[in-house]
Amino acid sequence: MNKSVSVKVYHGYGHTHNLVVYGHVFRFKARTRQIYSNNLFVNIVHLLKLFILKPYPYVKVRLTFKGQQVYNTTEYDGFFKFEWAAIENVQAGWHSVKVEALNDHGVVMAVGHGQIFVPHITQYAFISDIDDTVMVSHSAAIGRRLRELFIKNPRTRKTFQDTYTLYKSLSLSHTSADQPNPFFYVSSSEWNLYDYLVETFRYNKLPEGAFLLNQIKRWKDLIKTGKTGHQGKLMRVMRILDAFPNQKFVFLGDNTQSDPAIYTAIAEKYPKNIEAVYIRNIRKEKEALTCEFLKKIEARNIRTCLFETNEEAITDALSAGLI
Repeated sequence: MNKSVSVKVYHGYGHTHNLVVYGHVFRFKARTRQIYSNNLFVNIVHLLKLFILKPYPYVKVRLTFKGQQVYNTTEYDGFFKFEWAAIENVQAGWHSVKVEALNDHGVVMAVGHGQIFVPHITQYAFISDIDDTVMVSHSAAIGRRLRELFIKNPRTRKTFQDTYTLYKSLSLSHTSADQPNPFFYVSSSEWNLYDYLVETFRYNKLPEGAFLLNQIKRWKDLIKTGKTGHQGKLMRVMRILDAFPNQKFVFLGDNTQSDPAIYTAIAEKYPKNIEAVYIRNIRKEKEALTCEFLKKIEARNIRTCLFETNEEAITDALSAGLI
């Protein structure tokens, strides 16, 4: 194997007839070992290393899942996506998957392992934004956003008060602890921050789920972190709904960037698939515009809630029967 080549596999999702896994192949990726330190220099160095990489474009990749093999090729930025139907029924829960990068002669250069999440058949599924919905990120101000990234490690990043209570309650809504409702976390943050975000969520005991993030960036583009077009996030959300056409979804987001507009577009296309939309009111100057979007969503017979604290969201979810 080529020791400089590596394969990163992210949490996948799906069901027997539509399984999806994402990942990257890198020619080179800086070695990183997270040290949960309050030392500013340590955190800066670790963050910078997450953006020191060289993608491996147009390389052949092979996925192995329960004896089944699927082939594909990475894109120009080393990104790969596998979407396939299983040859046998896949039970609900987490399942292992292996992805190998192959050279022109079919020889394995590197191997990556990941997990696929197949949800139980439950009443609800949840799609949540991350920055300024779960975590305090100051997404609208690049300087403050970078400050949060640089001075904090995954275990010191601040989540909004009662986030655990809200998300844990939603994960158990109308179901049991052994069959939790599925969560999908869709963010403008880059794939570079995948492990960072997973650790933050696990440390705060938030529901396990699949992450769908933004296009990977190199170190020279670090200052642009967290910035993505409206269309990119919209497409990632639509892929989830297309994968689960019979599922009722609840959306959670905020009004720092484009969540209200994105969720309105989704509501207009998939009105029967959406149960409710919750928007955290971060930017008061955008409150009137946010309310206009929510009125359009309500016109589709979808419940909406504009909230400032998670306590308000919990109260509304209780009255709606979501908790």
